[in-house]
Amino acid sequence: MNARLQTADAAGAAETTKAATVWYDGACPLCLREIAFMRRLDRRQRIAFVDVTSDADCPLDRETLLARFHAREAGQPIVSGAAAFAVMWRAIPVLRPLGLLARVRPVLWLLERLYLRFLRIRPWLQRRLAAPTG
Repeated sequence: MNARLQTADAAGAAETTKAATVWYDGACPLCLREIAFMRRLDRRQRIAFVDVTSDADCPLDRETLLARFHAREAGQPIVSGAAAFAVMWRAIPVLRPLGLLARVRPVLWLLERLYLRFLRIRPWLQRRLAAPTG
């Protein structure tokens, strides 16, 4: 079995044993900071973090996964945007109350509006984080 298939098999196996799977842009400095923070909070390692820019097996095309944040709770469909953040939050005990609150339709609606505004400034934030300091 070649290395790519082994990596895909390992990612698939990890995904099935986790409470949630999160797909992120490993080439994005902002995303890397966010995921590093979430990994630190995920002390129980309940989330499978999948870098979309790697050779990992992806359930959707990479362009779709890179355009918006995507996640899936075990046994549930893939969601994106604020709903995906809520999936991730529910898997982390300290953030779980926020994730549960996002199940309230008006709260999720508001979070999605905020996420859409964030997407507008994301390119600017990425450039700021990638710029050399000094």
